[in-house]
Parts: sequence; structure tokens; C-alpha cells
Amino acid sequence: MISIIPAIDLIDGRCVRLTRGDYSQKKVYDGNPADLARSYADCGVKRIHLVDLDGARAGAPHNLKTLEQIAKAVSCELEWGGGIKDDAALQAVFSAGASHAIVGSVAALQPDVFAEWLGRYGERMILGADVRDGFVAVKGWLEVAPVGIDELISHFLPAGLKECIVTEISRDGMLQGPAAALYVRLQRDFPGLGITVSGGISSMADIRMLDALHLGKVIVGKAIYENHITLEDIKTWSQSASSPASM
Repeated sequence: MISIIPAIDLIDGRCVRLTRGDYSQKKVYDGNPADLARSYADCGVKRIHLVDLDGARAGAPHNLKTLEQIAKAVSCELEWGGGIKDDAALQAVFSAGASHAIVGSVAALQPDVFAEWLGRYGERMILGADVRDGFVAVKGWLEVAPVGIDELISHFLPAGLKECIVTEISRDGMLQGPAAALYVRLQRDFPGLGITVSGGISSMADIRMLDALHLGKVIVGKAIYENHITLEDIKTWSQSASSPASM
């Protein structure tokens, strides 16, 4: 079964969601991020997706204290993206409690650096490929790099890339369903790579559809905040995914 990875996006230590990556279309949600992470962990999820939106825009991590609080609150894996631009930032993110680091802008703009990180940290490194009109967006989705998603993935496979989160920006925060055909094609073309679906998830029906397509992981954010997918839904799905009958 496909694994649900709940998302927590952060600005100034608070939970937020953007629409199509637009910082001007920001919605702030009540609740402490560590408490929210604990509620997800209690549902049995294996990993939580954390995005430092301040860091993505500024080019350096800004919410590491929040990461530390979350890491103390839960024992599941934490994947962290936003502002990881150099060795110091990467080390700071790992030291604060992230099990995995998501790197997008550096991978697209400084591929040699990301390749070196892959060699050093292996499966702890995740390629973050945020796609707009077929090209990869960088710097907090504020700019577009002259590289396509297939070219980007192909470049890092020889360096040991094992996992890639692909976000279809036009779907992100829209609750209009994922770009399923994109993920099916990528999984077909790169069968040895773990592809995580991101963007557009609106309901458990979307989750079931992606599961039927044999995709491995899906990030869910706004659908949870807006109660289209409940914690009970996540708990039921996660328990089913971990039971021997689902294997």
C-alpha cells in the first residue's frame, strides 16, 4: 500500500499552507507544529514531511528550533526541506533532528554539490523536484531553472540517488487531485527510484487511486488541514499498510 506522509509547512514557527507556491496566498493554521507532528505519529505514519518556507525563500534554514521540538516529540522519520544550500546548513538540519534532507535548488543549480552529498550521506539525501510547466522551480519556487525533471533525475542516478519527491506546483494547495499520469510515467521510466507524489491531494479517493497505480509514497498537506482527510483516515490507512494482510 502507498504510504501517507503528512506535511507540515512552516513560516515563523507556525503551520501554514501556500497555494501554488505563492507566498502571497498564505493561510496560517492554529496549532503547535510539535503537537501536530505528535498527532500524525500517533496515527502510525512512518515519516513526516517538513518544509521551512522561510528558509526556502532566504536561502538558509530558519525554523531549526521548531525541527528540534518536533524531533523530541516523535520517533518517526522526519524529512526536511528549505534553505539547505551548503554543508553548514545540511549539518545543522541533521543535527536538529532530521533523518532525511530534501534538496532542490542546489541539485538543479549546483549539481556537483548535491552529487557529493549523495556520495557522503547516501539514502539520507532526497532530491526535491518541484515542477512548473515541465521545468524545475528553485529558490522557494520563485524562479525556474533551465532543466527538466527527467534530465535532473537522470543526472543523479549514477551518483546513487534513491528517492525523489516530485511536486506539481500547479496542483499544490489546490485540492484538485494529483497529476497521476506524471508520476506513473516517472515510475515507469525510473523503476529503481522511489517517487513520492506531492501536490493536489484532495481526498482518500485520490490516495486509493494512487495506490491502485502502485505508487509508493504520497505527501498530504492541505487536505488534512481542511478536514478533507482526517486523522482517523490516516490511522486506518497506516494500520492497514503495516498489517501482514496488506503485504
